[in-house]
Amino acid sequence: MRRWMKHTLAAVFGVVTVAVLLGATQGTQTDPLVTVSYLNDVVTPHILSQVDTRLTQRESALTAKLDAAIDQYSSDMDAKLAAGGESVSSVFQVVTLQNGKKLTGGVGCEFLLRGGSAVCVAASAPGLIDTTGGSTLPSGQALILNHLYLSTAEGRGLLATGAVTVLVRGSYTIE
Repeated sequence: MRRWMKHTLAAVFGVVTVAVLLGATQGTQTDPLVTVSYLNDVVTPHILSQVDTRLTQRESALTAKLDAAIDQYSSDMDAKLAAGGESVSSVFQVVTLQNGKKLTGGVGCEFLLRGGSAVCVAASAPGLIDTTGGSTLPSGQALILNHLYLSTAEGRGLLATGAVTVLVRGSYTIE
């Protein structure tokens, strides 16, 4: 029995020694324990503060870049409007022309004659495509009211033979 007790005490002492040794290596000054409250109260706010600072810096940089792009776009549009240059629209715009004025469209420009009279102008055939009638309109021929015309090449358009109201979609110039 003594022998058994000796082995049991040795085993218990060994377990206690191992536990003490393991416990002694944790939580020292060189290897401190980290608590949940430390993470919640110190580490997380510090990280969030750094993230907020970086996001604010990035937002400021992007805002400045966007403002510069808007300013450049505005000045470009002001210059085009002042010069009476080419207009571009993705929706139909109402355009009024006086007698003798020429409206020339870019490729894919659409014209819808709403009032007045006008003739097709084009350097070569076909002049305009009459999408309503399913035909082509040669240069010099009159446009039909409420028909939708399509310019398939640069330099095609219409010449007002009186006061004209046209709906236009796409790039165009007025001469």
